[in-house]
Amino acid sequence: MEYKDYYKTLGVEKSASKDEIKKAYRKLAMEYHPDQNAGDDQAEEKFKEINEAYQVLSDDDKRAHYDRLGSAYSSWEQGGRPRGGFDWGQWNYGQPGGAPGGMRVEFEGDLGDLFGGGGGGFSDFFSQIFGGMGMGSSGLEEILRGQGRRQAVQQPQYQSEMAISLQEAYNGSKRQVRIGERQFEVKIPKGAKTGTKLRLSGAGPAGPGGKNADVYLLIKVTPDPRFDRKGEHLYTEVFVDIPTAVLGGKVKVPTLGSSVNLKIPAGTQPGQTFRLKGKGMPHLRSPGSSGDLFATINVDIPRQINDRQRDLFEQLAKEG
Repeated sequence: MEYKDYYKTLGVEKSASKDEIKKAYRKLAMEYHPDQNAGDDQAEEKFKEINEAYQVLSDDDKRAHYDRLGSAYSSWEQGGRPRGGFDWGQWNYGQPGGAPGGMRVEFEGDLGDLFGGGGGGFSDFFSQIFGGMGMGSSGLEEILRGQGRRQAVQQPQYQSEMAISLQEAYNGSKRQVRIGERQFEVKIPKGAKTGTKLRLSGAGPAGPGGKNADVYLLIKVTPDPRFDRKGEHLYTEVFVDIPTAVLGGKVKVPTLGSSVNLKIPAGTQPGQTFRLKGKGMPHLRSPGSSGDLFATINVDIPRQINDRQRDLFEQLAKEG
């Protein structure tokens, strides 16, 4: 198994800040997102690599673990790659074990669905190094954590984290959950957010008096490369070229529903924000109403231009 350089994947330095990592991730993810590259297998694979890198580098614990691994791997390479190979086993972050009574909850679903249909889940490298951290996917069993809080009737409660995509939170969805030998259907409401708690009544083991304990699933909404979420409002960046910003035109803006065309007025400035009413997240307590989507314009400056383009820009500079 080969080492994956997540910093190189995102095109950032190892000293990059969280904001720099996020900015690089967002631009690349927008470029390679399956919605923008229908039928392009190479773009889909690139999107998965970008997402995997961001899942690690945006999380303080995962990044620290990955950096320690990188140092050890570099030392091993500089030592001439001793026979026997690099010991990947010692870097598995997953911790075996479980809660009292051996209770475990397993979620059924495709991890690829969490990231806009990219599909395919994470690489073998990720699974080896971070398997068991609990990403909410099939094949990575979530261990019910905690000893349970005692209420007046001394009835234990069990809690586990369930990861869902922003798309699932927008549409609402259903998940199949298996606890022991029993299977339950979990309904995820529209507008669910990180911290939303879902209760499975009587899904746990029998407690005092023979009554089965409740199981609580704590929702964690995973990052979406296209959007930032603040309450019910969504925020995104839209890249336009110089002619469109100067002369005006239309640009396609992604939403969690269908994409919409946004009219760009002539003379639009970098950083200018447009509000798309009702294109944000549904309200959790009132799913019939939604927040707004705010699209901020980012003018894409070409890094290289041909001679003809250079002549035109020089002519503009003289006339300006």
